[in-house]
Amino acid sequence: MASVAEQLASNISFSAFKNATELKQRIWFTLLALLVYRFGTYLPLPGINIDTLRQIFEQNQSGIIGIFNMFAGGAVGRMAILSLGIMPYITSSIIIQLIVPVVPRLNYLKKEGGEQGRRQINQYTRYGTVFLATIQAWGIAVGLEGASGVVTDPGLFFKISAVITLVGGTIFLMWLGEQITQRGIGNGISLIIMVGIISRLPFVIGNEVRAVISGEKLFISEIILMGIMFLVICFVVLLTQGTRKIPVQYAKRVVGNKQYGGVRQFIPLKVNAAGVMPIIFAQAIMFIPVTVAQASGSESIQGFFAPLADYTGFWYNFMFFILCVVFTYFYTAITVNPKQMAEDMKRNGGFIPGIKPGRKTI
Repeated sequence: MASVAEQLASNISFSAFKNATELKQRIWFTLLALLVYRFGTYLPLPGINIDTLRQIFEQNQSGIIGIFNMFAGGAVGRMAILSLGIMPYITSSIIIQLIVPVVPRLNYLKKEGGEQGRRQINQYTRYGTVFLATIQAWGIAVGLEGASGVVTDPGLFFKISAVITLVGGTIFLMWLGEQITQRGIGNGISLIIMVGIISRLPFVIGNEVRAVISGEKLFISEIILMGIMFLVICFVVLLTQGTRKIPVQYAKRVVGNKQYGGVRQFIPLKVNAAGVMPIIFAQAIMFIPVTVAQASGSESIQGFFAPLADYTGFWYNFMFFILCVVFTYFYTAITVNPKQMAEDMKRNGGFIPGIKPGRKTI
């Protein structure tokens, strides 16, 4: 008996050690991939005068360029090969998700295609990423040539090389995100976005510390600010984890000598099913008009879209709010299908107590 217990304990310990080793490998792979991403944000485009670009960027970083630079992890301020970041892929994913219910072919691939259909939709998303990245890269190349002294040798060759480099950087980030999802700890695209956003956190903390030391800000004000930030984080976590439990009763079924069902379960319906994705989608869409205006080279078009380049202005925040509401509605409608849930529940012999199956349940 003792030997059996020892053998069982050794097997459990070996299994835990093996799982821990695999987890360590996934963590190290994720860290290495993110390190490669951060390294790429410091490799500048060929043919760029970095000093002139830095001076121009310091004068204009308060607008939409500063927001774009935040999502790209500071790569825009250095005009690195990864300046486009992962946002073209996010934008392409938005467009594909919105047109899937409308296009019969894509809708069939999603519902009936299985794993092969999902791969085909992902392939369409990649094609869209290349298309959008090419347009944005061309707009950046034209904008760089329009800035005095930034491009050392302007011309068609610079535009083509810049477009190829920037699009290649986006494709590399898309591939890197997929590798993190498959071989790392998961959620590769989200991790790349998160690392890009928090990359400036040490600089922000350093600036706040210097402001306190120099007397520009009071220490107590920083403590209050940290307390407010902590409460906001707690509220976000509470809202993200918040669910409404919908009770579901399953009818009793006897199969052979066993009885199934007859117990009450719950459907955890999230309060915020869309999460943070509508904000990311809306931010990605807000980049498009400014990019198109820069690529056009027309002063009238640039003047028309100028209000959308000021992220502190009324029209930018108004459009951003509307897009957040719209994408929350669409994303929730895509991810939460009450008709499908009601059909699955009815098929499995389940019902909500006090609610009739069918339309009432939906």
